[in-house]
Amino acid sequence: MHRIFLILLGSSVLAYSALAQTSQSHPPLHVAIVGLVHGHVHGFLSQYQHSPEIEIVGIVEPDPQLRSAAEKRYGFAADQTFADLEDMIAKTHPQAVLVYTNTYDHRRVVEICARHGVHVMMEKPLAVSLEDALAIQRAAQAGKVHVLVNYETSWYRSNHAAYDLIHDKSIGEIRKVVVHDGHKGPKEIGVEPEFLSWLTDPKLNGGGALFDFGCYGADLITWLMNGQRPQTVTAVTQQIKPEIYPRVDDEATIIVTYPKAQGIIQASWNWPIDRKDIGVYGQTGQVITIKRDDIRLHKAGQDEQQIAAKPIPAPYDDELAYLRAVVLEGAKEDSLSSLDTNVTVSEILDAARRSAREGKTIRLTH
Repeated sequence: MHRIFLILLGSSVLAYSALAQTSQSHPPLHVAIVGLVHGHVHGFLSQYQHSPEIEIVGIVEPDPQLRSAAEKRYGFAADQTFADLEDMIAKTHPQAVLVYTNTYDHRRVVEICARHGVHVMMEKPLAVSLEDALAIQRAAQAGKVHVLVNYETSWYRSNHAAYDLIHDKSIGEIRKVVVHDGHKGPKEIGVEPEFLSWLTDPKLNGGGALFDFGCYGADLITWLMNGQRPQTVTAVTQQIKPEIYPRVDDEATIIVTYPKAQGIIQASWNWPIDRKDIGVYGQTGQVITIKRDDIRLHKAGQDEQQIAAKPIPAPYDDELAYLRAVVLEGAKEDSLSSLDTNVTVSEILDAARRSAREGKTIRLTH
């Protein structure tokens, strides 16, 4: 809280000094927005454009119509918007970029940013293939930059409560994890035309529901399993609505196996009600998440309880506070967003796509 001193003539000077000291002790992160074709960019700008955590120094988007629309909608000046990433970096010097391109372009964006020492946070998933994920990892290591992947579910108190119950041995060792992520479909819920265009392109998205929603489950299971890579990946995909999604799957199920556990990832563009939840089944109990903030805990021999999850400690409770803390304050990366975890996510999705195409289980090499 800012301290405002009321000492007649000196009050305004002292108040300004207090505010300036606060600002200096918590400077904003200078960020640029790269891409305007991902619909999540509008939610981000509506919520965070004037956040004290960041200062937006530039916008990159090749499409002049989208650039012009952003200038009018959010009040950006023409000299803040650019068609080219290299040009924007040279003129505005961001410390980090927030990426809202199609998924295929993630590799190019990271390779350019890494050469200039600019950190990256992108919307999920990391990449359209394991090959691209490994290239991103090499670029990040060479440029000594953070590459973080933003998932909505990273900020759910319920998921963190489930993780804590597993890791304090409250329900025993994991035997199965079931993850549900889906909605009616991107066209059915009315996503922007530029967003729908690449979501339904197998090159630019990597797949359909398999990549769009399967990535959540792959991320959460890898996190819950302490970063383990699965032994096998088996997947089935379908085109239930080929008249709407003729080029990509709209229904997907992935099974991943570990030495003593199994994960089932259900990803859909066909569900009447949207959901993002997990069920974790241990040796002595189970926990099921309820939306963002609650869980159902049922231990063997006891009654089931519905519990409100406790808050996530800052800065791990908010995407921008987290990014700023990692880049400016040296905060530890959270495993959910980390590059290592998300390379494994890319490996799972890549193998799942191949499994569905070839109709067989893919055994990962170790």
